[in-house]
Amino acid sequence: MKNRVGIGWGVAMLVALAGLVLWSVTPALEKPDYAHLKRQIEDFIKTRPGVTFGIFFKDLISGQTFGINEDRPMPAASTTKLPVVLYLNTLAAQGKLDMAERVAYRAETDYSGQGGILQNTAREGDTYSLRALANLAVTISDNTATRMLLRRLGRDNVAAFMRELGGTTVYPFSGANLTTARDMGRYVEATLDFAREHPVLGSRLLDDLAHSIYHVGLPGRLPPDIMVPHKEGEIGGVADDVGVVLSRRPYILCVLSQGVGDVDAAFADIARISRLIYDFQERLAAPGGQSPASRSPR
Repeated sequence: MKNRVGIGWGVAMLVALAGLVLWSVTPALEKPDYAHLKRQIEDFIKTRPGVTFGIFFKDLISGQTFGINEDRPMPAASTTKLPVVLYLNTLAAQGKLDMAERVAYRAETDYSGQGGILQNTAREGDTYSLRALANLAVTISDNTATRMLLRRLGRDNVAAFMRELGGTTVYPFSGANLTTARDMGRYVEATLDFAREHPVLGSRLLDDLAHSIYHVGLPGRLPPDIMVPHKEGEIGGVADDVGVVLSRRPYILCVLSQGVGDVDAAFADIARISRLIYDFQERLAAPGGQSPASRSPR
């Protein structure tokens, strides 16, 4: 098992990071027409009456974007854990904190009975490294670990960081925890930028995001060898997933949904939307590939 973990983290993440560097310097020579793909997604959404979707897409080769309700504030659920751990890693890269620093559990402020393992195992005064808390917050969406991180980092500091990244709907972790699909796209792209600039910390962060136990949204219908660093979130009537698909033609995809009756079915819908986009991108990545709208009529 040790060798498998080493190979998975050491090789797969180095390949992904090399790809990120290559994509970042690739000239944007082509401008695909995404109108047809957007219509496909809109047609699918129409089959889900009562559900509101917020969608943001960005092709990392051309920089082309499109969205559907991408600026509509919607419940963020656990997707906001992404900017929390990105802020933590940013401070570590700046030498302002050490990932080995240990934080003591305080039941009065940190306990959360809404998911994770620390709610059942942490005892008053137990200490956990910032690195371990970040891993738990991402890979199993541990809410107690997230509360401990927020206490250490400062909720207002995290919110300010989100605004610095371009976030416009920032009400994190108290009151209305809202975001938009476009804002989440900004945080995903900032994570990729961080990984390029800080390969060691960035590769660990991407690796955590790619190996969450919740893996049914964006990657749900994709080939198993496609790396998808992402963060899912769910609360009553809400299913969200935001991340990057590191395929032959990589792209950012953020899907928020509200008003869902069955959360499992909602994540299956996110997986269907993700597959529509993946298939479209694969056609573009093929030799001589063109978007359907740009093909010459026969």
